[in-house]
Amino acid sequence: MQRGKFITFEGGEGVGKTTQIRLLSEYLKTKGIECISSREPGGSPWAEAVRHVLLSGLADKMGLGPSGEAILFAAARADHVDSKIEPALEQGKWVLCDRFMDSTRVYQGESDDVAPELVDSLERIAINGHKPDLTFILDLRADVGLHRANARRKASEAVDRFEREDITIHENRRNAFLQLATRNPDRCRVIDASQTIDEIAFDIWRTVENVLIKPAKAEQEKRDADQTSEQNEAEEA
Repeated sequence: MQRGKFITFEGGEGVGKTTQIRLLSEYLKTKGIECISSREPGGSPWAEAVRHVLLSGLADKMGLGPSGEAILFAAARADHVDSKIEPALEQGKWVLCDRFMDSTRVYQGESDDVAPELVDSLERIAINGHKPDLTFILDLRADVGLHRANARRKASEAVDRFEREDITIHENRRNAFLQLATRNPDRCRVIDASQTIDEIAFDIWRTVENVLIKPAKAEQEKRDADQTSEQNEAEEA
């Protein structure tokens, strides 16, 4: 069985990751590709519990510092990889994930309070070699993204701790994502999230076709041809 592909979606608040993951999932199904969707922090029962602690502000109330928070993110990621991502990939399923290691790089790694060496070590341990095959960074001005996030929030939903932060911090994170994409051109693709939903989806579909689907199809056809050739040679012998 051919191993599945791992695609992550990154970006600031309100850039539309959830919508685009849903649309890509629907598109892949039309291609006969089975996929699952997940998110971080979260994705597994234990990691979802950690998500509540981190986003609700409980971590701050408990006195958890920046380094402790980074460790907690990494622990949740390790469980997510072991219990959900890797099993799905082994079964040939594609995994679409809302945030992954790059968010830690931007949200915790850009902080002067967390040592870069700690971020590197935690990433290496948590992902255990499971780097995404493709990462989409949805880019949008921070003020526009926050406005969208506020507009879509239900009355019963609280503003999470990251959305409450200063606009300057959000814009710095946007720039950090763009710099990360520049450093990882083979894996990362920046998508203009100020476009319409359909335009964004088209850019994503086209990229997935060119980067993952077509090469995988060509590879499979080559394997099939080699297998047929070997069978013919065996029969002739």
